[in-house]
Amino acid sequence: MFPVLFEFFGIKIYTYGVLVALGVFVGYFLLLRFGKKEGLNTTHLENALLITLFFGIVFARITYILEHPEQVRKILDIFAIWQGGLTFFGGLIGGLLGALFSIHRYKLPLWKTADLSAIAIAIAHSIGRLGCTAAGCCYGKPFLAEDVTPGIHLSNKFPFFYVVFPEGAVAPPYMPLYPTQLMEFFGLLLIFFILLFFYRRKPFDGAVFGLYLLLYGALRFFLEFYRGVTPPIEPIGLTWNQIVSLLMVLSSFALMFVLRHEGKVKKT
Repeated sequence: MFPVLFEFFGIKIYTYGVLVALGVFVGYFLLLRFGKKEGLNTTHLENALLITLFFGIVFARITYILEHPEQVRKILDIFAIWQGGLTFFGGLIGGLLGALFSIHRYKLPLWKTADLSAIAIAIAHSIGRLGCTAAGCCYGKPFLAEDVTPGIHLSNKFPFFYVVFPEGAVAPPYMPLYPTQLMEFFGLLLIFFILLFFYRRKPFDGAVFGLYLLLYGALRFFLEFYRGVTPPIEPIGLTWNQIVSLLMVLSSFALMFVLRHEGKVKKT
């Protein structure tokens, strides 16, 4: 909606980059705070987070470029993540690889760390989606409406509001679109509070991470029907993001079953 936050001596400060950085900072703060309460080595946790972020950003950018090669017009465009252009699932895969490496490297408890990471990811991702709203990336399908003035407009049809982007955004300008970025922002914010509530009552380590996989997988599967970025795969009619979302949901059930069973075995 506002791709450029402000310009200072000819240098553009992009809203997307600022909000993504803010999301990372909030997630980082929560991860260290909860890690300290859990008695984890915060220095090791901090180092693990930096490694995970590096892997996540690199994979998120690579997958975005593979998905949107038309946006790369010169070499510098490959690295211009501050303008918008990271895929969450690419970042999740890269982040998981980085997390597994760093957890092993610093001998952190796997599932306890995973629970804390799920809470941090949910809030960081939520704030990051506000950055997507500003840049216009990850935009939705066309929404049937007449007002094409840039901004957020109310409607009497689900989801009861829509967005119109101006010139300069990644999304098509002056076209009513489903507000998929804001829909995901609100969904992730709700997931964050659910995880926070569940964390204080979790029956075993890994349960919060498993719940995150379930909730976000279901949310993303639903939102893909309204996103206008990734076309469905013929002949199944689902996007590759929906396939990954289904795998997240199935992995959640499998993980919960295994961890609960292991917990019962340890008690006997």
